[in-house]
Amino acid sequence: MKKSLSLLFGEAHVQDFFKALSLGEPFVFHGPLERLQPLLAEVPFLSSLEALVNSWPDHIQAHLPDVRDEASSIDTTPKDAKKLFDNGMGLLFDEAQRFSPALQEWLENLRQELSLSAMTISRSICYATPDGKGTAPHFDQNINFVVQLHGTKIWSMARNTTVENPLTRHTMGLEPDMEMQGYLDRPMPTQMPPKVKQMELKPGSVLFVPRGYWHSTEAEGDALALNFTFTPPTWIDLFTVALRSRLSLSVDWRKTAFMNENAPAEFDGLLQEIIQDLPNWKAQDILSAIEPE
Repeated sequence: MKKSLSLLFGEAHVQDFFKALSLGEPFVFHGPLERLQPLLAEVPFLSSLEALVNSWPDHIQAHLPDVRDEASSIDTTPKDAKKLFDNGMGLLFDEAQRFSPALQEWLENLRQELSLSAMTISRSICYATPDGKGTAPHFDQNINFVVQLHGTKIWSMARNTTVENPLTRHTMGLEPDMEMQGYLDRPMPTQMPPKVKQMELKPGSVLFVPRGYWHSTEAEGDALALNFTFTPPTWIDLFTVALRSRLSLSVDWRKTAFMNENAPAEFDGLLQEIIQDLPNWKAQDILSAIEPE
């Protein structure tokens, strides 16, 4: 397996990255873009925005100026995307690995180096940002590696002290989704926290963005970046997969749930089965079943 982290951050800094990862802190490495030629040479559409637009075979997401975020966007054609970009709208090219075996390989190598689950959703995304534009403050439920390819982008970042380990993305100023409202114990901030770190990414810079970390961006000159994005399962996800697998073996659990007067008693009986069965569960057995690698 190729050591992709070593190429992104340099062999001498990989352990520093893993320390930042364990602390939930961002990590940035500034190096020459030339070191990434083993990747870029295999993905010619990353050579410029024009090359990317001209070779893109699918729709492109354009971010509307009202929110400056993918939460407010439209789908457009490659033919119209450059016009929208010239009018100040950022562009998102989603799941670029669909059109590049090299990006697929990079995603898989990084996933394995990070010891992420085989159930992880791995994506490669290209972001084109016009001069002076960027994204509104937000946090993601995933972890990101940002590779700056062209232009300069300023990242403003701050630790999220409102919600730890969020399950979904959130843009500042918008309403949190219903599930997030259920585990929030205080209102979301309406402006970036006071302790903001600023990082300037130039061609060749690589930034690791932790899950749940507040960030906003602004381009100085037209900018193009490549993201490696990973949404790994939580322990909730692994447990619910295992639970469904276990319960599906029971003919009683597979019955249709009729919401009549007998429903509470019937459901209580089924819950008692789980209570009696749980002492027999072993973490290693479950992980071996759903994570064969």
